[in-house]
Parts: sequence; structure tokens; C-alpha cells
Amino acid sequence: MKTIRLSIVGFGVVGQGLAELVASKQELLRQQFDLEVALVSVANARHGFIYRENGLDIPLLLELAAQRRPLTEHPGVVGWAQPLDGLLATGDDVLAEATGTNLRDAEPGMSHIRGALMHGIHVITANKGPIALAAHELMGLAKQRNLQLRMESTVMAGTPVISTLREGVAGASVRSIRGILNGTTNYILSAMASGRDYADVLAEAQAQGYAEADPTADVEGYDAVAKILILAALVFGQTLRPDQVVRQGITHVTRDQMLQALREGKRIKLIGSLFFNENEQLQARVEPITLPEQEVLAQIEGVMNALTFEADTLSQVTIVGPGAGRLQTGQGLLADLIAVSRTIA
Repeated sequence: MKTIRLSIVGFGVVGQGLAELVASKQELLRQQFDLEVALVSVANARHGFIYRENGLDIPLLLELAAQRRPLTEHPGVVGWAQPLDGLLATGDDVLAEATGTNLRDAEPGMSHIRGALMHGIHVITANKGPIALAAHELMGLAKQRNLQLRMESTVMAGTPVISTLREGVAGASVRSIRGILNGTTNYILSAMASGRDYADVLAEAQAQGYAEADPTADVEGYDAVAKILILAALVFGQTLRPDQVVRQGITHVTRDQMLQALREGKRIKLIGSLFFNENEQLQARVEPITLPEQEVLAQIEGVMNALTFEADTLSQVTIVGPGAGRLQTGQGLLADLIAVSRTIA
């Protein structure tokens, strides 16, 4: 039985989702993968980094987090104020980096990932910022150190788009990608298609937890931009800056425009796209587009995400699935953790 010592930095919704899956899937991991995962350390912004040599009690950790009590109340732990200090002092096998996305400088996730790789720790991440801004640097560092850096959860949570594009269709030449990459905006546009106003639907989305109190990252397209940057780097090998992506959000889409599209047999969706122009230059865009209703992406409703890619050997392939959620994003991290475990002796 192989044992992996896991550290989760960023113990919010996503980090807790991974911890919950590690606890609930223990028997499956043992039986199907001959794998034992010991969660030995976690960190959050309020309570710092806690570590217990023989493993943390995951149900207790989740209870403390749910009650917003200090994680340091877990018995038998030692702590560090700064997560990176604790991580480097304890030297776990795998870091799951799940702090919040920051597209300005990708901190603190960038330092966590870079530091872990520099010190021989494999990394799995749900944090879009470091991969969007520095995928090639970080992947190069991982390769140099003979380590794994995996990021399935950064684009469509647990829906396997990155592994499909990088491994499932290995040998194919992908020529274009377009997709619905943000569930909040798709929920809003889907509801507006029934004749409702943007403001009313946004308030409903916030009440149901689909949209943040400040929804700017979603409704102005910044979240989708981050995912397009990741796909540009991982699929096309090109590092783009956020300002190189043509971006338009959905805040100016009106009910009348939605209803007019319906009358014409069309639907308006926020689409992220990557394609080559006539000069073979990669173009990146995030914008509302009016699609014929028979097109697959036009039929994606609610908070679901979808990604369509065209390749030389497969013509057109579409992957549909959830793009957010506690356990859904945790599933992407769990799949990455299992993939990493196969490379550890």
C-alpha cells in the first residue's frame, strides 16, 4: 500500500471539498488504487498552517471550519503563521493549492506553488491565477525537478477537460476551442431567455449562492479570461497576458436582446474562444455571442459549463459538465492526486 502525505493550503470551500472526498473515498482509494492518503497539514488565511505527523482528523477539521472555529483547536498540532514556512518545514509529498484566484500577480498561490516545487513537493491546484499567468514557468520548474504539476480543476472543476485535451487526445492537433466557462453568467443568461431582467436574475443568483456579493469577476468575464489563458498555455503552448484577450461581459445584455434572439431561433451565451486567424496568430476572446439554437453550446442551460474543440483527427468534440462546486472542484483535485500518486515510488 502506497501512502501519500497531503497538505491542503487554502481550506475554504474547495479545500474542504477535497478533504471531504479524501475521507469519504478512503476505501475506494485503497481497493482500486492501492493508495492511502494521509492529510497531515492544512492552512487558511485566518489560522495559519497546522500540522500533525500521523494525520489530521478530517471530520473534526470540517466541523471546526463549518463552525468558523480556529483550526488550531485540533488536538496535537503544531503551527506556523505562514503556510509556506510550514510546508517547507514538514516536507509533505503533495501540495493541494486552493487559495483564491488573483489575476494581478497570482499571489499567494504563486509563491506556494513555486516554493513547493523548489523543495521537491508535487503540486495539484485549483487556483487559476498561477497557471493563467505563469503556466510555462511553473511547468518548466516541475519538469526540471522531475515533479508533477497538475491543474484539472482550474478550468471546469471536476469535468475532465484539461486531461482530455492534454492526454485523452494526445497526438491530435487542436485548432480551435470555444466554450461556456462560467456557470454564473450562463445561469443569468439562461434565466433572461425566459423574459426576465438582468438585475432580477443576478439578485436571485446571489441569493442561491451562484454569484458572489461582488459578481464582477463572473459577469464582466474575468473568470472566463483566466480559463482562456490557461487553455492557451496548456493546449497551444502560448503565454498570453490578460489584456491580450478581447473581453466583454454580460452586464449590457438586455432582456429585449435575449427575446429577439429567441424569436430568430438563437440564444445568447458568454463564449470564451481560442482560434488562429488567417496569419496563424492565436486569437483569444471572451464575449456574448448569438448562437443558432441547434448548436450544442446554445443548448447548455443553468450553471452547467461546456467546451467544444476541433482537431485534425476528431473534427468536433464537446465536453459538458459542472464547472464549479465544492465536491465537483474537489473531484478534479482528487483525480490529479491519484494521477500524481502513480508517479511516486
